[in-house]
Amino acid sequence: MPFKIFVTRDFDHMSRVAADVVIADIKEKQAAKDEYVLGLATGNSPTGLYKELARAFNEGTIDASRVRSFNLDEYVGLPGENAQQRALHPESYSYFMIRELFGLLDPTFTETNVPWGTLIDQDELVAALEAKPSQYELQGTDKGKAIVIRPDADGFLGWIRREVLDAYEAKIERFGGIDLHVVGVGGRGHVAFHESGIPFDGNSMLLVRLDDNTVENAVTDGHFASVDESPRYAISMGAELVYKARTVVLVANGSRKTAPVAESILGDVTCDVPISRSQSCVADGGTLVYVLDETAAMELLDRRDEVGSRGYEIIDLR
Repeated sequence: MPFKIFVTRDFDHMSRVAADVVIADIKEKQAAKDEYVLGLATGNSPTGLYKELARAFNEGTIDASRVRSFNLDEYVGLPGENAQQRALHPESYSYFMIRELFGLLDPTFTETNVPWGTLIDQDELVAALEAKPSQYELQGTDKGKAIVIRPDADGFLGWIRREVLDAYEAKIERFGGIDLHVVGVGGRGHVAFHESGIPFDGNSMLLVRLDDNTVENAVTDGHFASVDESPRYAISMGAELVYKARTVVLVANGSRKTAPVAESILGDVTCDVPISRSQSCVADGGTLVYVLDETAAMELLDRRDEVGSRGYEIIDLR
């Protein structure tokens, strides 16, 4: 069955079950080909999974030296005088991945990739957007907007489209696409910075203008000292690209994820809930695995018959 929903007891149990799914897929594909392409998310949800993966890699259960990774997203506008300082900022997703996975590996992956948002100077970006409004359009029905740069854009905006957005997608394709992508769930059902209301079609890689609430929450949660220091833009895979992976493993825990998880499975496919794109992934022949703690799965368990009627399988491991 291409869509399985594992229900676990708590965060630690969720992490172990999700790791087992990922490890089994890596082991199977490494037996058949030289290199495995792994997609990775940031955020709290996958951190336990990453610890389990690091242990399996370091014990030799699976081979880290034959893995190439691509991350979902990265900020634009982190504090720092240059790209190197921005990449090493403790709130960058590059730094997060070093702390939570890459720095734990021995041997390391053959190559790691995080979207190249730290190459973009935010002040230069803002100036270009103000100077050349005809070279892009804003897309989205909610507060977060995709800045869609036109193919014929020149100057700084043209460089971002070619060398940051298109080049990242092209590199993924050059290595055969992503074998398995680990993703989390945003509180409103978004994946990475593909925020609610941003259209699916034509948005494989996104330059996103973050809404004011996202910026302010980053300060409130202690990630940045002030609104002035908090990034206002990000580079992200869009849901269209995320769900091209041959397998997608979604991990979610806690009550904030309960409603969007249920809506992504039992509701319509809509960009208002970007993870609902998962249904299209299955329809297109991909494999989808949800690994949820019992709180995140609560509504699905209450509506178990509806889940089954759609042909999806709940596996209760509690």
